[in-house]
Amino acid sequence: MPREFSRTRRVGEQMQRELAELVRAELKDPRLGMVTIQAVEVTRDLGHAKVFFTVLGNAGTVAETQAVLQHAAGFLRGELGRRMVLRGVPQLHFVYDESVERGTRLSHLIDEAVASDRHADEEGGDEQE
Repeated sequence: MPREFSRTRRVGEQMQRELAELVRAELKDPRLGMVTIQAVEVTRDLGHAKVFFTVLGNAGTVAETQAVLQHAAGFLRGELGRRMVLRGVPQLHFVYDESVERGTRLSHLIDEAVASDRHADEEGGDEQE
């Protein structure tokens, strides 16, 4: 039995692939750094799409990259219309994806907690001898 995927999910996945290629190959703005398109969520009526992205850099880089991407949204939407078979191409809304940053921060906190526990166990082991 084939797996069932909703149309909005399929459209979102294809938009993610196409946008990643377009950003890499077509956008020549020098302010645009290393951008990764993480995911695209499309509304049920295919009218709007949230494009989640990450970028290497600090908070200033994130804001500048988001402004560049939002400025290029019309161009990207036109190119998506040429590449994808859709009646209408959704409006693009670029949103910074904090999940990677949050995951790194949590991983670091877990590593610190484990190291702290090991250190406490080592000190406790010396006292028992």
